[in-house]
Amino acid sequence: MNLAALSYRDFRIYVSGNLFALNGMLMQRLTIGWLAWDLTQSASFVGLVAFVNFVPTVLTGPVFGVLIDRADVKRAALATQTSLLVLAMLLFASFRLDMLGPVLLTVFSLLLGVVASAHNPVRMSLAPRLVARAAVPSVVTLVAINFNLARLTGPALAGWIIAGWGIGVAMVVPALCYLPFIMALSRLNPRERSRPVAKATFLGALTEGVRHAAGHRHIRDAIIATGIFAFVIRGTLEILPVLADGVFAKGAAGLGLLTSAAGLGAVMAGLFKALTPGQSTSRLPRGALLLTLIGIGAVGLLGMSQSWELSLALVVWLGFASSVSGISMQTAIQIDLDDDLRGRVMSLWAMVGIGAAAVGAMVLGLLVDLVGFAPTLGLAGAAGVVLLGALIARLR
Repeated sequence: MNLAALSYRDFRIYVSGNLFALNGMLMQRLTIGWLAWDLTQSASFVGLVAFVNFVPTVLTGPVFGVLIDRADVKRAALATQTSLLVLAMLLFASFRLDMLGPVLLTVFSLLLGVVASAHNPVRMSLAPRLVARAAVPSVVTLVAINFNLARLTGPALAGWIIAGWGIGVAMVVPALCYLPFIMALSRLNPRERSRPVAKATFLGALTEGVRHAAGHRHIRDAIIATGIFAFVIRGTLEILPVLADGVFAKGAAGLGLLTSAAGLGAVMAGLFKALTPGQSTSRLPRGALLLTLIGIGAVGLLGMSQSWELSLALVVWLGFASSVSGISMQTAIQIDLDDDLRGRVMSLWAMVGIGAAAVGAMVLGLLVDLVGFAPTLGLAGAAGVVLLGALIARLR
């Protein structure tokens, strides 16, 4: 297995603490999604709440990417995690004071999205700097496994807590999960940059990152592929409350199971990537793209499914296909990337991936309200197969 990164003390501390924070973040995300559905019974509103959580990555992510390439990455990580903790406690307080309606829930989702848009370039710059450059592919795979383990456990815990103890407890537990990661971050000593911080203007530094991404074919193709599967697959996974309660009437516990099913598929994807030969070049692996193509096709099958068990199995497959592609695309970008460009280039990758998922969630939510769940997913799956198929054909 490609476990080279675990031989580094700081990386072991990082992934151990990060597992708690990831569980908290994913529990919080499910809780907010459930609240959006419970308050309105509207698929459009569920999609809107997901959209406002993700859209800051499109608008402010590249800005934070420039700042991270100039800042102390450890201090930046501590700042973002502390901000997430504070927002989680304020969200709970507003609920306890009976102030949390659709408008305030949307505001909190937006604020959490702004902090996340800062944390994305932070985490993708920090983790590779805790190991030697040769171990960077191992970092990408192990961080993905860590994230996907949280996708398996966090939503299931959130659904179980909501069903057993109520939404209030489900808001407190995620806040407590941020504390171990904050403690872990304080003990890290990331590698110094390979060259001094650039003295270019802010706009000049941002332009340099865009030019680097656009001028390297493999980076450019990886970003395009990410946008396609994120819109279709991840957009679908963001409207799972509609499938759990609107189609199958399974409530919060059913939503937790569906979300954990996606996490199970993602964990399987991480293990698959760890057990197979690692990527040694920035070329896009066609095998991963073909798996993603099949995964996109499964979105249409999910829309037609009348069986709860079949739907769970299809969501597992969506999580697997999406994560195989995500790990492969990020590795292709990170493997030859200089430390002083990581914040800017990876913020662009995150901007496309998360932005496409946000737009996908909003568009699919609107279409579900207009034409129904099955036609919407059928249309999305067909369009995604055509677009990704065209990219794969061009790569050949």
